[in-house]
Amino acid sequence: MPKESVDFRKEEIINACEKLYETNTFKDITMKSIGEETTFSRTSIYNYFQTKEEIFLALLKREYDKWIDALNEIYEQNSKLTKENFAEKLAHTIEKRKKLLKLVSMNMYEIEENSRLEELIEFKKSYGLAVKTVKKCVDKFFKDINEEEKERFIYLFFPFMYGIYPYTELTEKQIEAMKVAKVPTKALSIYEIAYNGILKLLS
Repeated sequence: MPKESVDFRKEEIINACEKLYETNTFKDITMKSIGEETTFSRTSIYNYFQTKEEIFLALLKREYDKWIDALNEIYEQNSKLTKENFAEKLAHTIEKRKKLLKLVSMNMYEIEENSRLEELIEFKKSYGLAVKTVKKCVDKFFKDINEEEKERFIYLFFPFMYGIYPYTELTEKQIEAMKVAKVPTKALSIYEIAYNGILKLLS
């Protein structure tokens, strides 16, 4: 089968997975349910992906690639940015990648554990490029920050980013439990958490 046809079918499978993930939990999505959302037989999916986790990994890779495009726009369209300006722009790119945040915070372990090494390597290339692109932006806009501080920002920024989603998407049960347990809560958006966290990490 020509590469264009393979890529087209893979995209259809990834799109089906993405659609299901909008209304279903990761646990409830199966190869069968993904197959039912495509125009070809469920068994044909195995010609492209061996597990549902590999489909989710491909979806996550696509989300990273879109985010990298947004990061490159920040790099290319700005000659100078203050810490506040950079935090604002970077936070806006993060708030648009809700699926990425959800996947890395809720399902990352299963996705990576149940994907073939070669598929995981392809994903890690996109992840690595995202790290390099954030670093490229920091290098361009903050020449007064030394290399050690820049590396510190990168190594703290990604774990921080991956923890954002659970604090912005509380279930009714979680809210009720917090209320009964008398744990103070404040509703914050992805943007608010990202902006304030980025600014703090840059200070």
